[in-house]
Amino acid sequence: MDATDVARHRPTGEGEAVWAMGSLFEMKLRSGETDGLLGLAEVTQPPGVATPLHVHTREAEVFYVLEGMLTYEAGGELHKLAAGSTMYLPMGVPHRFRITGDSPARILAMVFPGGLLDLYGQVGVPAASRSIPTSPDPEEFARWGAAAPGFGLEVLGPPLEP
Repeated sequence: MDATDVARHRPTGEGEAVWAMGSLFEMKLRSGETDGLLGLAEVTQPPGVATPLHVHTREAEVFYVLEGMLTYEAGGELHKLAAGSTMYLPMGVPHRFRITGDSPARILAMVFPGGLLDLYGQVGVPAASRSIPTSPDPEEFARWGAAAPGFGLEVLGPPLEP
């Protein structure tokens, strides 16, 4: 049997948790558990967190907002996402986002194929608790620069303005 022949269940609060980008990434399905087909993480991010404009050359992404609000730029178009919103990003589409509002956002992040989520384990650190980290890791930025190209992630520009 390979990984796609086995049903997977991950109860609430179980599985790997990583602090990266000032956020909590709770890994629900890893690439190795799905024979590489997909990865799934629940991501909790505080207001103000923003990604630089970037592109993924190996995978598509889907974001489903559970709580909170964010502004998403994809392919040059701005989208306002709130709880219940879905954003699909095909491979190769430049994108970036910023968490807006006064409360954290909780997002289900899915990647197809699933290897991209392994990047967060390389650049982040194991979460000491299932909460947003209280202080940034000063060495994380350097780890992103070193690891991102190996995952087909290319940074193209700055984050969205507040």
